Amino acid sequence: MELSFRHQLGLACLILLLPALCTSQDSFTCSRATYYGSPDCYGNPRGACGFGEYGRTVNDGSVAGVSRLWRNGSGCGACYQARCKIPQYCDENGAYVVVTDYGEGDRTDFIMSPRAYSRLGRNADASAELFKYGVVDIEYRRVPCSYTGYNVVYKVHEHSRNPDYFAVVILYVDGTYDVTDVQLFQQDCQQWKPMRRAFGAVFDYSNPPRGELYLRFQVSGSVGLYWVQSKNAISSDWKAGATYDTMVQLN
Repeated sequence: MELSFRHQLGLACLILLLPALCTSQDSFTCSRATYYGSPDCYGNPRGACGFGEYGRTVNDGSVAGVSRLWRNGSGCGACYQARCKIPQYCDENGAYVVVTDYGEGDRTDFIMSPRAYSRLGRNADASAELFKYGVVDIEYRRVPCSYTGYNVVYKVHEHSRNPDYFAVVILYVDGTYDVTDVQLFQQDCQQWKPMRRAFGAVFDYSNPPRGELYLRFQVSGSVGLYWVQSKNAISSDWKAGATYDTMVQLN
């Protein structure tokens, strides 16, 4: 059957409009999501962001690995709303996930923990059906992170060794901010020294200054780039795994 020129033109316009339809409604983007295996359905404490146990349990374990949204690690800690597109099974609000890992799948933007993936469903039975699919079409958008009762926290990474090697990861970053840089203050020369992004969300510095450590971090958001300085110092006896409250909230 041959299509008239008018029908051909209409079909061509529809094909051209499909990407826009996937991104225009409330800034949602069309993609796909799947899930990874987990013995307790929570996240992976060895995720590529370097969050450790925080990456397993933050947001009640509703976390995800990403690839296109990774952005060389600056995407770590970002929050997204994802909802699937099978009306009889999918919850209208979907799942809210925190990025804690890197992961690539079959044209997927999210590889979710089982707890996150289950929240795509309307109820337990619907979630069970979604698990059978393995991969589902979704739409997603970035949303502000919210950590009621928490300030931004510095965690001394487990690889740190006092006094020779200092590494830090920044937790509970609220809002829609990306941590793009971290600096350490060198007291003897009164200068801010750049720390290296070692991997994921982990920044490090070899042979740090003795004594208390003062840090500041750069965030990007809707108002551009700006620096945030902690109101508290990291004590001179810092050790791997220790956490320090910055007394800072971004929202």
